[in-house]
Amino acid sequence: MDPSFQPFEAHRLFRGGVTQTIIGAKFPVETVLPPREIHKVEVAPQAKILLFEMESDNPRSPMVLMAHGMGGCSESGYMRRIAHKLWKRGFGVFMMNHRGSGPGMGLSDTLWNGGSSDDLDHVVKYLVRQFPNRPLLIIGFSLSGNILLKYLGEERILPPNVHGAFAVNPPIDLKIASQILSKRSYGGIFNRYYMSLIHRQCEALVECHPSAFRPLKEFKTIWDFDVVYTAPAAGFRDVEEYYSKSSANQFIKAIQVPTIILCAKDDPFIPPAVFENIEIKLPVNYLAPDKGGHMGYLARKMTSFGDHRWMDYVIVNWVENSPVS
Repeated sequence: MDPSFQPFEAHRLFRGGVTQTIIGAKFPVETVLPPREIHKVEVAPQAKILLFEMESDNPRSPMVLMAHGMGGCSESGYMRRIAHKLWKRGFGVFMMNHRGSGPGMGLSDTLWNGGSSDDLDHVVKYLVRQFPNRPLLIIGFSLSGNILLKYLGEERILPPNVHGAFAVNPPIDLKIASQILSKRSYGGIFNRYYMSLIHRQCEALVECHPSAFRPLKEFKTIWDFDVVYTAPAAGFRDVEEYYSKSSANQFIKAIQVPTIILCAKDDPFIPPAVFENIEIKLPVNYLAPDKGGHMGYLARKMTSFGDHRWMDYVIVNWVENSPVS
């Protein structure tokens, strides 16, 4: 990352973490993308993941793989904005849809979860097979940030093409994040939003795969959903085992790939204490602005892109200044 990059200073009108989070998500800018090539990656006998490729004019440029957060998809506003900015600067961009998400609804008999690092591994290996001579940078947003850190720190051999990673607001302690979203008063605003998206994914799952495992009870919160669906569908004994085995906090100390973790101290779902209690050492760098919320980062001053989207700015800055770029 360019050491002279512009540090984050919150917009005067949107200083609180909750406000940054809501305003950052609720007012997306229409982003026109070029035609994209579709890749289908089989990750299980009845599960396919869709990748949308924005091809670079330079066949030797680094590839950037982007993975969305909970309830999102390749068409989420932040995914489209950042993908467009990277593509305009000559990078090949791949926009990943997790199992059952966005345009990939109906292509899998299960939904993704916060521990789906094996799916990410399948996607990375697919890209390496397709483009063996191109370096790969990976960006994970929110829940995908947890998956990315878990993937990097697990006992697996990573392809040498993987040169760097960027985890944006990763909920590295899934139990704490779920409790806040499900049980805190201010978490209800966000919980209702995520639940509406997850209900839609479940409806598509049942319609396309009538014999697939489905929630047997109604669920109103993230915690309920993880109890009645996520844990049993993924083969965990219970929700406690899902949270304990899938949270990235235990894997970060083993990461050997240069990695940036960005998480504002006022993130409504991720208290800074979850990072204070783990070992973070090079090649992992932890960026913790005082303000910014959960993937909000609406800046006081305009960035070099002519907008106030500091999250976009810092990610593109990282990609452009990567040793392989």
